[in-house]
Amino acid sequence: MKQEAYVLIALAGLMSLAAQAGCGRQDIRTEIAKWQDGKKAAVSLTYDDGSINQFRVAVPLMKGLGFPATFHIITGDIPGSRYHGAFIGRPTDAIVRETAGVPTGPANFFERASAIGRLGLQGTFEYHLRAGEMFEDSKIDAAYRLIDEAYTKVRQGAFKPEQARAATGGKNALTWDELKVLAGQGFEFSSHTVTHPRLAVLDETNLVYELEKSREDILDHLGPKHTFTIECPFGTEDERVVRYALARYPASRNRLPEPFLEELNRWNDKDPASSSKEYIQWQRGVLTAMPMSQMKGWVDTIAGRDNIWLVLVFHGVDGIGWEPKTGAELEEYFGYIKSLEGRIWVATFADVTKYMRERMRGRVTTLRRGGTIEVDLRHDLPGEIYDLPLTLKTYIPARWPSVEVKQGSRTTSARPARDERGAYVLYQAVPNAGPVSLIKRPG
Repeated sequence: MKQEAYVLIALAGLMSLAAQAGCGRQDIRTEIAKWQDGKKAAVSLTYDDGSINQFRVAVPLMKGLGFPATFHIITGDIPGSRYHGAFIGRPTDAIVRETAGVPTGPANFFERASAIGRLGLQGTFEYHLRAGEMFEDSKIDAAYRLIDEAYTKVRQGAFKPEQARAATGGKNALTWDELKVLAGQGFEFSSHTVTHPRLAVLDETNLVYELEKSREDILDHLGPKHTFTIECPFGTEDERVVRYALARYPASRNRLPEPFLEELNRWNDKDPASSSKEYIQWQRGVLTAMPMSQMKGWVDTIAGRDNIWLVLVFHGVDGIGWEPKTGAELEEYFGYIKSLEGRIWVATFADVTKYMRERMRGRVTTLRRGGTIEVDLRHDLPGEIYDLPLTLKTYIPARWPSVEVKQGSRTTSARPARDERGAYVLYQAVPNAGPVSLIKRPG
């Protein structure tokens, strides 16, 4: 009997140790939340072209609600910019003369389409835009004929010389100093090229000019943080353009070729809820006649899921710009998004992109030492670009009443919450910035 008692005691001890070990494993599990602050969805408010009422009307509304936004700006339109519209290549007089005897075709189309809007003549840039639209609609021969028509009119003297553009801004011009102030308040500024051309019909030299010189002006005036994103005009998805753009900018609203992300552009009718990807970028273009119920419905859709990023695309505001919405409509719409902020993370295009990439490349390890849990968060992305804090969710012992969170010199506190797995805390951690210590504190 005595030997059996010892055996029973030993078995009980082993069972106790196993239970403790199992509890310990449960206590120290850490996850990287899908969205910042444990939200269920993300929204990015993006504006194209930089028309003045985006800043006079929309910015005050967003600032009042604490919303950031991304502005895709045409840098050549901004007073003080170094680079403006230009044709880089052969003398344009030689190109014009050549068009009299050589029809437009595959060998010369890109050069001619690039030069036609840079002849210093009124109305020729419209031919460039129309030819580009035809080209992207696969109406190639029609685009060739249109370029031939344009150069015939040039040779006939049908276009008047352009008037010199004002060198300084008026009431409808934006300045770099104004942008710099807004950048310091958390708004993102992104390249929308130098002159808003049809990039798909530019030759290589002029395509690179539009992409790189816009970036240089942004870098010079706003700094490297604002050279992260580009939006190539007209929402082009031309493969050559996208390839050149992504070689110069880490992200493009036109295309984010990530294996974990499904992109549904503004013209895609697919239900985002039907995707099985880890993340879905769902772009929706806001148009003048679009009813508020439809716009709010987009927000309802993402709030009911856990993996959709709604990218809203605005242009005109209060009568200025393409397809404008009124300030009153924006106020109502932004207020509706605000009412769901418990589930929706509103962030710039750059920040959402960085968060997803950091999370998908992130590695987290956790170790418990008595009343302290140590968490190490790392990723292998370039640290000078990808330094956005991630939200971590660490499960803790059920009886920890309060938690102090320390990383480097930063200390915050976190109150435990519970889900079906047990007690946990949510907190922010910067990847590759040293260990995070979670310390048990009295309630």
